[in-house]
Amino acid sequence: MIYLAIGFPPAAKSSTYRMRATANQFAAEGWDVTVVTIMDEAWELDYGLDHSLTEGVDPRIRVVKLPLFREDLETDVRSYTEQRALAHRDYLAQLREQHLKVFPEPVFGGWRPALEKALLQIHRERPAELLVTTCVPYVNLAATWKLWKAHRVPYVVDFRDGWSVDVINGGEAFTKESVSGRWETKLLTDAVAIWNVNEPISRWYRERYPDLAHKMRIVRNGYDAVSIPVESLPAPADRPLTFGYLGALNLPVPLLEAVLEGWRTARATDPALADARFEVRGHIGSGWARGDNYHAELLKAAAADGVLVGGSVPKAEVIDLYSRWDAVVLMVTGGRYMTSGKVYEYMATGLPVVSAHEPVHDASTLLSTYPLWTGAVGLDPVELTEAFRRAAAMARNADAAEREKARAEARQYAREEQLIPAVREVTELVLGTAGPAGTAPGLPAGAHVLAKEGES
Repeated sequence: MIYLAIGFPPAAKSSTYRMRATANQFAAEGWDVTVVTIMDEAWELDYGLDHSLTEGVDPRIRVVKLPLFREDLETDVRSYTEQRALAHRDYLAQLREQHLKVFPEPVFGGWRPALEKALLQIHRERPAELLVTTCVPYVNLAATWKLWKAHRVPYVVDFRDGWSVDVINGGEAFTKESVSGRWETKLLTDAVAIWNVNEPISRWYRERYPDLAHKMRIVRNGYDAVSIPVESLPAPADRPLTFGYLGALNLPVPLLEAVLEGWRTARATDPALADARFEVRGHIGSGWARGDNYHAELLKAAAADGVLVGGSVPKAEVIDLYSRWDAVVLMVTGGRYMTSGKVYEYMATGLPVVSAHEPVHDASTLLSTYPLWTGAVGLDPVELTEAFRRAAAMARNADAAEREKARAEARQYAREEQLIPAVREVTELVLGTAGPAGTAPGLPAGAHVLAKEGES
């Protein structure tokens, strides 16, 4: 099988974890997997790299890294044209117009020819019996369609957050009659299966394409057990509490401002939080603005309130982070169509969870039965202050039994529990119950194909 997964390890993106687990699960099911992604240098310009992620990739998996990157993220001014240097906004507008002429995606549309060519070449070298394509970018769909039209290779669309649904603001992102809508319709019509990350998005697609409802499947992001401590214990009374946030800080500024204000007030007014710390870990922005933006300025100004900024965390070290935190803060945008992959991991820790998101949110649906949740109070700083206070009390007082109940609630969302049924279903749909043939190890020729990190 070919797995078109732009963002595969070592890319430091949240979707990377799902991609790694998906490829590993297909390999475990007996498939000979070739992953197609882009070169590491491209991710160095974007969110950065986490080489610890590569260590968890099944060694039988081949990884093809295409020489594609985002021109708009280039920071070497020596390579700029005069127009780009003197009129950067005009340059970006024209660049995006050029991409849209190739495929209806303003940032990645121009990648279409290279992706199509790569899939056809890989298929010629090692004929594929299945293609799994994960979005974003949505230009992956053009290459998927090319392989289908040329060789009728069955394919799965892992839409994750969907395309025609606006997961942030709700409602329709584009009509079925638009260029994007026509692409989406024809790709989903011939797909073997369509995966989404939650029930609201899956429902959107079932209602939008009722004739295709039987192909829809919810495959939640889930959590990786290796990132979760073996137990969760009450915070000792003789040391200050530590709250934590882990994730990309590409959030709306008002959301971060509300959380910091709520934290500041709670810390100033509640003796249980007087010396507490709030540790913020993760990438602060992306591209040229990574680590140097208004979010970073807000966090720097909050240092006097016990806010610590520690940067990104390699996946292999996440377990140590949760081991020393007493409560976690879930900051996420969107509403009923948004879940956030981090919520599963937070629940699995058995730690108190402070929610900083809209009350009507898919994360609220998941957390509604989690016993150590402070509730969804929106972005009102006053309500967030009370949520921090409730979490502090839980951190001190929730006993081992309550914490184990909380952890048990999350076990159904282990990543394998979500992926194994979906992968087996696809295997049976495409090949029958016998499973894939031709799984002998070995690498195809070509220096662009990697067996594992550092080898070509």
